[in-house]
Amino acid sequence: ALRQGSDLEKAFATAALVYNNYADPDSKLSKAETKSLLQSQFWHFMQGQENKPKYQEIISSLDEESENKINFEDFMILLVSLTLMSDLLEEIKNVKTTK
Repeated sequence: ALRQGSDLEKAFATAALVYNNYADPDSKLSKAETKSLLQSQFWHFMQGQENKPKYQEIISSLDEESENKINFEDFMILLVSLTLMSDLLEEIKNVKTTK
């Protein structure tokens, strides 16, 4: 159904598919699984952010031993947060595409 979707629809569908591929049968991720997913699938946005306090806060929260799991909504909020603080976002803002 999304083959004819917009680029934005395809982007969100891809995020949902990646999440679902990593999620447990209850559609949740442990913090460790979330960190692993981000490091393997979102590393361009995370690269170079290690010294930013907000980034450190987010990543350290994933290192905490906790039974709390992350649902899709929280995962998307995490993606948006990491994207907004990323240096890559500035580069993307400077690129204009034409169709």
